[in-house]
Parts: sequence; C-alpha cells; structure tokens
Amino acid sequence: MKISNWGNYPIVDAEVQSTFRLNNGCLQGIPRGMGRCYGDAALSPKILSTPKANRLLNFDAATGILTAEAGLSIAELLPIIIPQGWFLPVTPGTKFVSLGGAVAADVHGKNHHSEGSIAAYLLGLTLLLPSGERLVCSSSDNREIFHATIGGMGLTGLILDVSLQLKAIETSAITQDSYKARNLTELLELLDRYEPSTYNVAWIDCITKGKSEGRSLLMVGEHATKTQIEQHKWAKDLLQVPKKARISVPFPLPGFTLNKFTIGAFNTLYYHKQRRSHVASITDYDTFFYPLDFIHHWNRIYGKRGFTQYQLVIPREAGKEGLLKVLHKARAAGFGSFLAVLKLLGPSSDGILSFPMEGYTLTLDFPITKRLFPLLNELDAIVVDHGGRVYLAKDVRLGAETFRKMYPRWEEFVKIRQKLDPQGLMHSLQSQRLEI
Repeated sequence: MKISNWGNYPIVDAEVQSTFRLNNGCLQGIPRGMGRCYGDAALSPKILSTPKANRLLNFDAATGILTAEAGLSIAELLPIIIPQGWFLPVTPGTKFVSLGGAVAADVHGKNHHSEGSIAAYLLGLTLLLPSGERLVCSSSDNREIFHATIGGMGLTGLILDVSLQLKAIETSAITQDSYKARNLTELLELLDRYEPSTYNVAWIDCITKGKSEGRSLLMVGEHATKTQIEQHKWAKDLLQVPKKARISVPFPLPGFTLNKFTIGAFNTLYYHKQRRSHVASITDYDTFFYPLDFIHHWNRIYGKRGFTQYQLVIPREAGKEGLLKVLHKARAAGFGSFLAVLKLLGPSSDGILSFPMEGYTLTLDFPITKRLFPLLNELDAIVVDHGGRVYLAKDVRLGAETFRKMYPRWEEFVKIRQKLDPQGLMHSLQSQRLEI
C-alpha cells in the first residue's frame, strides 16, 4: 500500500503489518506508531504498525506509575490519567503520538529546560529484538541497549511496552503568561528571565527584517493549582478533560496558497493579535500544549507536494549568532515559515542518538520544492559550525557525513545495532540514508 508520514513526503509502497509475525523466526521492518514523524524515519518496505497494540497494562493512581503497550497514544492516555490527578511528565506538541514513538524519538516538550526529555521518566521497556527474543531494558538492566533504544528511531527492535513515572497535578488547567518581544534579542532576554518557569515556548516571525527581525510572542506556563482555579471560577471540574470541536482541512490545498505574501500576512496578524506587552490568562491543557491538534489534517495546508519540518538545536553560547544566520539564509532564499517555534533546551539525556542538548531549538516548516534541499544543506553547515544538530524525528534528507558531525556517538550506536541485528533486518529509509 502507499504510505507516508506527516510531511506527506516521501510516499512509498510498503507492506504494513499490525500483527508482528516473525519471518523465519526473525522480526523485520521498521516500527511505526501514529505516523507523526515528518520524514522517512518510520518508512521501509516492511512496516510494523503499532496503534492496535494499545492496552493500558497497569496504572497505579496512588504513585502515578503506569505500564502500557507501546501503541497507546497520548490522546488515548490523557482522559484516563487526568481525572486521577496525573499528567505526562513530558509531552510533544501533538497528542497524536504513540508512547513507543515518544521513546524512540526521546521526545521533548516546552519543559525540557526545566524537566528534561521523556528519557528522564522512563522506568523501563520491553523490546522485541530482530531475533525474536524479548528483552527487558532499563537503566539497570541491559543498560546499553536501553540507551540505544531511547532516541534510536526504532532501529534496535520493536518496543512492546513502556513503564513511566507520571507528574502529579491539582487541575487540568494551565496558567499562561504571554510576552511580546520586539526582536530576537529581546526574545532571548525574556527566555533568560523566565527560565525558572516550568514551560516556555515562543512563536517567531521569521519574515520581518531590520529592527523587528525575530519579533515574537513568548508563552510561559505552569500547571494551575486548585486555589488559582477556584479564585478565577474557571471551571467546576478541576480535572476536566476538555471536549472541543475540531475543524478539518478536507483536501490538499493548491501549491500557491502558501507564499511569502500569505505567510507574511499571517505573521503580521498573529504578532499583533496581542496588543499589550504582557497578558496573563488561564487556559486548558489542550490549548496550551496541542494548539495544532484542533485542525485535523493540517498537513494538507502544504498541498500534494508535502513539506518538512526542519528542527535544529544550537548551544546557548552560540545561539543568537547561529539563529540569525539561519533566519537570514532562509529568508534570502525566499523561504518563509508559517510556523516558526523557539524553545530552550536543557542538558542531554543518556540516549545515544537523542536530539536535545543545552541551548536553543528552532523549528521551521518548509514546503518541498526543488530548491529546498540545497538550502537545508546550507543550514546544516551553519548548525554544524555552531556545534548543533538537527532532529532525526523530523529529518527527511540529512546526509551521512553531516549526521556523523552532528551525532558524535553514532559509532557507539552502530556497534550496538550490529550486535542486536547483524543481518540489518530492522531498517528504515532514514537509517539506510544515514548509513547506520
């Protein structure tokens, strides 16, 4: 069948299995959860589809420890745990992600600078090796394989289940403070000032030049307490799970819909929607963490050509210089991003191929065109020169040589892979491209 991931590029012919049959006693293919990675990391001639393996195996509402099959999605899990007073310790920008996919990508969220990635809360997992053997892995059992699997993009085997420590919450609401930054310099100052906050994320206008270059809106958030909710009379049910109507993009839009004029107009309107320099509010967790989830099939905005999300991280000391060079290069090439997001990241996890490192992470959306990949190669060079890397969960074209410069532990990962899978049965288009 024809299949692609969230970027709708590339589209491949694949045999998709939702029951994990062993071929001559061996497991072969690449695991794929909800298909929300943007590139080809979960594409292969044989795909092991996990969403049907989505049982909650155990949940201790007193301690917040749960064990679930890897195909369970965040969207399915939240209505179970929130009414019990628990939330995910780390969540990406969409809830349509499987737990196994979250571990394989070592996802980070708006709180990485303060609380780390999903790896910090992963108590253990069960891995089905290419040989057909089941292996229990944790920081104390099969430690080397455990750290190769975290951020390993599904290449060590099929994650069958995961055990996580959840975060206690008093309410399902978020207190949000939104700050207006006139340019990138002011934004970085605000990020430094509000670094003690649990959550922060900034939207950036990447089109505007001159004194307003990098003008932004910074959102800072905390889980609301019972007292805060009761004072504001925000809701009677303190642990409510909001039910909101979703709109849908019914078909791929024409390619001309997104251009420098429409993107520029959107950025101007979005920046000026907030008139004051600071606005305080209380919102629901859905709006704060998953704003794009309200638009079903929003990836169709980019048309049939598809798109990619280029996410980079640059160490803090080189951050401003590197970020400006990236923005200048993209703008000079005529590529604006309708969605540009900047966050702070904290120290790396123990995942061998984990993306986060202490610094600034910038995310840019680009439609697929003939001119895009040469531009991204140039952006790669800027990122490498400033000691950074790009996120493999969103990559669709990174070269093997550049990958090795960005991920210095790649040889360690390859050696573990060769031990677990000497025949190379578990592979993706990405792993072949990166030569791992």
